Amino acid sequence: QVQLVESGGGLVQAGGSLRLSCAASGRAFSTYTMGWFRQTPGKEREFVAAISWSGVTTYDSGFVKGRFTISRDNAKNTVDLQMNSLKPEDTAVYFCAAGRGRGSQLPRAYDYWGQGTQVTVSS
Repeated sequence: QVQLVESGGGLVQAGGSLRLSCAASGRAFSTYTMGWFRQTPGKEREFVAAISWSGVTTYDSGFVKGRFTISRDNAKNTVDLQMNSLKPEDTAVYFCAAGRGRGSQLPRAYDYWGQGTQVTVSS
């Protein structure tokens, strides 16, 4: 069992930056692929980025390439999402997730989810 808690969301102007953090508790955090997803009202949960258990391999969606960076610290049981050059369309609730798949972009590949943190980007 893994419990996930996200933090770091907030309101930022377009072009600004935010750093989201996900703190994990429970056993075997370092064995899970960790992912970030986002969701807006009425839409499906959307893949943002993922990182392998070792931190060596990262995966991201096309719309965040060059702007968002995922990283993890297995000693601290945390995974972060650094978001730069934010756009109003990045506004969403961002979720952290843990799973066994290799960087899967599908929500069903992840077993554990946090409650989410709101990110709002004003124009």
